[in-house]
Amino acid sequence: MQENKDYLVRGISRNGKVRALAIRSTGIVEELRKKNDTWPVASAALGRSVSAGAMMGAMLKGNERLSIQIKGGGPIGTIFVDANAKGEVRGTVSNPHVHFPLNEKGKLDVAAAVGVEGSLVVTKDLGLKDPYHGSVELISGEIGEDFTYYFAKSEQTPSAVGVGVLVNPDNSIKAAGGFIIQLLPGIKDEEINEIENMLGQISPVSTMIDEGLSPEEILEQVLGNDLTILKEMDIIFSCHCSEERVENALISMGYDELKSLIEEQGKADVTCHFCNEKYELDKERLEGLLASIQK
Repeated sequence: MQENKDYLVRGISRNGKVRALAIRSTGIVEELRKKNDTWPVASAALGRSVSAGAMMGAMLKGNERLSIQIKGGGPIGTIFVDANAKGEVRGTVSNPHVHFPLNEKGKLDVAAAVGVEGSLVVTKDLGLKDPYHGSVELISGEIGEDFTYYFAKSEQTPSAVGVGVLVNPDNSIKAAGGFIIQLLPGIKDEEINEIENMLGQISPVSTMIDEGLSPEEILEQVLGNDLTILKEMDIIFSCHCSEERVENALISMGYDELKSLIEEQGKADVTCHFCNEKYELDKERLEGLLASIQK
């Protein structure tokens, strides 16, 4: 157990017939709130998505990575998350300045911000020739339920996904985290019923995080003492932007479009959507890039 530190754990239960992950992501979600300038509902939507994405990334191996795109037609626009097997994660939203009154349950109205007229798309780079794409329609816009549906429909793995974010009155993040429970082949009906009963009795995951429960203790709430922790991993915000990537993106525009940019603006100011790092390329550098793709 690491006090107040962002990390996740992976474990098994019921003789390996249950895969379990849990995460504390309060610090990461607060960092993303600052970088994206998200308002409370947007913070909750992004935080839930990033928590789920980080846990899914932890299921990968080596240099594998995945991206998640959630687009439900709501005012928040698109949520985008990028994660890998090393515990590195980043995320952003199209419109960070979204907020609504609390819903009828007294919770942040994430569903109203996300919408349900759209899809959840997962792309996995597994080092193969072509990436894996999985997509499902959104069923609630509440994120956790949508990921539960994704695992069942796209990956054919019965799962329970719980993700949550609590926001302080000053808009900073009070608590964030989540869990994923997956039922694997061979599990018995009575074991499924037992887990379902425990899931029905637990507190919201953000409440458990706020009360000081560690990821290990969250899994114990769901699975009881029949839990073996296999791995613990620190979770960190990591952006992969660089001047080289910006230059490559400008080159990919093509000769004519880059030439027009030079003639019309004489420079390029590029801001990374994930970390807000600003890159400024003057006319001389742009002309050098243009020369590299001369017709």
